[in-house]
Order: sequence, then structure tokens, then C-alpha cells
Amino acid sequence: MNANDILEMMRKGMGQVPAAIEKSVPVDPALIQEHMRSKAFAMPAENPALDEDTRTLIYLAAALAGTSPACVKAMANKIAQLGIAADKVVETVHIVRLAMATKIIGDAEPVFDALARKPD
Repeated sequence: MNANDILEMMRKGMGQVPAAIEKSVPVDPALIQEHMRSKAFAMPAENPALDEDTRTLIYLAAALAGTSPACVKAMANKIAQLGIAADKVVETVHIVRLAMATKIIGDAEPVFDALARKPD
């Protein structure tokens, strides 16, 4: 499958291709092929353990946590295309928000340690 075939497949699967991926093809067509190989490794087509909706929600969560606007937009398009229930999407966003808040508390541990040592 050539790079343009992959782009077309992505358009069908997500509604549109993230701009960075689209722009990468003329510069380095092998990059999108590697990206698809990695996708096949992460989300096998044969005997998948997770259904497509769950995979998409996990991908959305990772994109939100990783602050990847292009991936968030791509997954938003895919969510609409798949017709994933709004309550599932909103719960996913809430879980990501909780995870990120928990991360901030964990990251602040040295601050709490320093404050605990500081005399009043």
C-alpha cells in the first residue's frame, strides 16, 4: 500500500487526515507507512482484544493527556463517525481530567516535602 492509499484509508476511517500527517507524505512517504505499521502493532485487525469504540476512547484519552490537538481532533471526528455515545465520551474526558489532576498532585510531591521541612 502506498502513502496516498494510506491517506485515503485514513480519510475514510476518520473523516479527515491530520494536517501534519498529510504534509509529511510528500517529504517522507515512508513515515506514514511506519506509522501504519505501528498502528497495526498497537491495534491488531485480527482477533483484537478491544472493540473499536474502546480503542477510540483510549486513543482520545492519550491524545488529551499528551496534549496533541491534531490527535484529539482526529479522534473527535472518528467518535462522530462511529456514533459513540456522548456519555461514554464525556466520561472518558472526566477520567483524563482526574488522571491529569492526580499527576499534578504527584508532581508536586517535592513541594510538599519542602513545605513539611520548612519551619513556621
